[in-house]
Amino acid sequence: MALELAPKAVAWRLPPAGFFIVLAVFALTLLGLVALFSATQSMHADAGVLLKRQVIWLGLALVAGVFATFINLSKTRIFAWLLGLVSLIFLLLVLLPGIGVMVNGAQRWIALGPMRFQVSELAKLGMVVVLAHYLARNQRAMGHPIKGFIVPCMIIAVPCLLILRQPDFGTAFLCGLVGGIMFFLAGGRMRYILPTAGLALAGFAALVWHDPVRMRRITSFLDMEGTRGDASYQLWQGILAFGAGGVSGVGVGSGRQQMAFLPEAHTDFIFAIVGEEMGFIFTGGVVLLFLTIFLIGIVQLRRAPDLYQYLLVFGVLALLTFQAIINIGVVTGCLPTKGISLPFISYGGSNLVFMFLFTGIILNGVRSWELPPQFHRAREL
Repeated sequence: MALELAPKAVAWRLPPAGFFIVLAVFALTLLGLVALFSATQSMHADAGVLLKRQVIWLGLALVAGVFATFINLSKTRIFAWLLGLVSLIFLLLVLLPGIGVMVNGAQRWIALGPMRFQVSELAKLGMVVVLAHYLARNQRAMGHPIKGFIVPCMIIAVPCLLILRQPDFGTAFLCGLVGGIMFFLAGGRMRYILPTAGLALAGFAALVWHDPVRMRRITSFLDMEGTRGDASYQLWQGILAFGAGGVSGVGVGSGRQQMAFLPEAHTDFIFAIVGEEMGFIFTGGVVLLFLTIFLIGIVQLRRAPDLYQYLLVFGVLALLTFQAIINIGVVTGCLPTKGISLPFISYGGSNLVFMFLFTGIILNGVRSWELPPQFHRAREL
């Protein structure tokens, strides 16, 4: 009996690498709740309004994360095309008047009662799952012009183009980047990848060039000090926040930027609130925590039993960590201003749920790839 129960006991065990990821995510989420409460003090009479909503989303996120940690990753392939289709339907629905909710000129959300769901979050997962499934199934056809090039490009391009229509240039760029890397890792031919990447970047640059709002962000980024009272006001205030915070910060709740000086302080620019109130010690810690998640995930990829699981875990790992890099780069003035949230820290329910879902998939790989062979055989029966 003991021998029969042993595999089940092992299946629920989380190896040390998994615990480090859990601790990193826990620390980032806790920091996000503290920063959110501080950043919203001047926004509502009840400073806990947005915090309460975020806690509700956090409960849903925990359920999603635990579910993703213990499912059978191999069997998720059964639902790959269905998930991709559902995500495309939502991407189309959000563009319809009366269904999609427009905020600040962008139509990216669908209302769910008092809350809103950002459909591009589902599209990220849908693209990664479908692409991982297709590339794993057709790995030997990577040299074929249709199976090994056109079809993978369509899997990447269709959701990216629909996301651009919202418009959401940052998320579209992120999805295209991650999809392109997955295509390369699966054995995509460089004679296909390089010209296509060049054309995609040229097309992306042309869209930015003909979009006055995006071009203004680029020009203001290049002359931040000269446009600090206008186009780059938000970025300038963020830089001032980091300067005021110094090494140790001014103290939680004592920052100047949370008093409505910094627009959208609780969402895209919450990292500046952390910098001002908690200082370089905490902002450096945030970077190290995301680096920890990325490095552990990359190291664990060598244990992947098949190409599908390898690409799936890499895809969600890249979506999570690359999004953090973009947000931190924007807030610190290293990249042009772009509305993209900081995983686990920024306010936003749908992003929080899917970041926990992505983390669960990563933990699933860390956990299941260390199980004994006999357990994997039993799961296949």
